[in-house]
Amino acid sequence: MITIHIFFIAIIQGITEFLPVSSSAHLIILPYFMKVVDQGVVIDISVHLGSLFALLIYFKQDTSILFRGMIQFFLIQFQKKELLFFLKIVTATIPIIFIGLIFKIYRFDIVLRSVEVIGWTMIIFGILLYLTDKFGGEKKTIDNWGFKSAFIVGIFQAISLIPGTSRSGITITGLRVFGYDRYNSIKISLLMSIPTITLSVFFITPSILKENDVNLIEFFIPFSLSFTASLIALKIMINYIYIFKFTPYIIYRITLGLILLYTVYF
Repeated sequence: MITIHIFFIAIIQGITEFLPVSSSAHLIILPYFMKVVDQGVVIDISVHLGSLFALLIYFKQDTSILFRGMIQFFLIQFQKKELLFFLKIVTATIPIIFIGLIFKIYRFDIVLRSVEVIGWTMIIFGILLYLTDKFGGEKKTIDNWGFKSAFIVGIFQAISLIPGTSRSGITITGLRVFGYDRYNSIKISLLMSIPTITLSVFFITPSILKENDVNLIEFFIPFSLSFTASLIALKIMINYIYIFKFTPYIIYRITLGLILLYTVYF
């Protein structure tokens, strides 16, 4: 049964997955304020897959290059532009895999899963995004993206394991530090999310296989809602980035952070 809670989960996941406002934070605080139980792994997988498919379609040319590079890697076809791009994405993904394992082993993913932590990270990383966007360069594009910057931005991405940080927000921050323009910062950040989302779904899938009452309709509806919301959010962010910059997201982050801290401390 698709409840109001699940409906909002799907829409919010779709809207926030690629915006620099932290989708994981919203998926944590929504049940907190609605006073409902966790939505479960089936819904988690469906909404994340919805966002992933939206990204693959929106950047279909770039994702086509990425997948061709992956095929070339397994076929051992070197000296190809597509292969180099694939290897850069892999390089950027390595830090979050290792740090993610540390988080799991020492259960930091549970310890840091709180409204208080999210309140502070919303504000702190919102301010960092503002500073790097204001003073960042506008010279570099995806063609300038090398293995060194891929690995360092991958370390930035690993910081997003702290709830409220925002994977897209922190990677865009890192790319702006390196002087990449706004559009290419967004593009690289979003393409970096493909293996990250895929791996997260892969690790969650064993849990879904243990459930005997998986309803395809209940899986497809959140998937569709998240897919649609993700496409709309992507188009808005890309089309208006040079008009509004990241200002609306920064204001939203800081405002939400202050509200969350108020609920915790007062």
